[in-house]
Amino acid sequence: MEAAPHRPGVAKTRSSNCGTLLLGDSAPFFDESLPNMATKRYSLITRWHLEAPIERVWEALIAVEEWPRWWRFVQAVVELNKGDEEGVGAVRRYTWSSRLPYRLSFDMRTTALERPRLLEGVAVGELTGVGRWRLSPMGATTHVQYEWVVTTAKRWMNLLGPLLEPVFRWNHDQVMAEGGRGLARHLGVRLIPIEDSSNRHR
Repeated sequence: MEAAPHRPGVAKTRSSNCGTLLLGDSAPFFDESLPNMATKRYSLITRWHLEAPIERVWEALIAVEEWPRWWRFVQAVVELNKGDEEGVGAVRRYTWSSRLPYRLSFDMRTTALERPRLLEGVAVGELTGVGRWRLSPMGATTHVQYEWVVTTAKRWMNLLGPLLEPVFRWNHDQVMAEGGRGLARHLGVRLIPIEDSSNRHR
């Protein structure tokens, strides 16, 4: 698997060995050109630190059709449109499972690509919003940050959102943590624990 133009409220945070996830009512990196939907809005950030050079990490992340081979909860990635020669404009349909007994499907259009540091896309479907991968070299290692700001389209999720918000947040945490572990295994490298002190709210 966006923020309104007002100032973000107090966000809840959760730490894991793959980073910190933040949930709030808004986020400053939301593309305000997207429609403002009267649904529950989630703003989450995940951080991974991999003992691999940025080029290797980038190549693994950009090969999205290969994600199901190493990311446990990615059920399928189907290319619908190739986009330009750099991949901008490409559209792919993602189907995700999770720790909870439901699946989500959405189409993601690549809107920005700056090798090997930035990959951005806009999602439409059962989740609608913006996702951004940001990669930064740290010596011989790579810091990965994923920003995921979405609204939910499933009626039951919107109805139960106020009650199940902590469960949805936990579920996203589990999916993304498995992604970090799976990518490390795929690359044959170590996933470096991220200390709480290195995490901050944007």
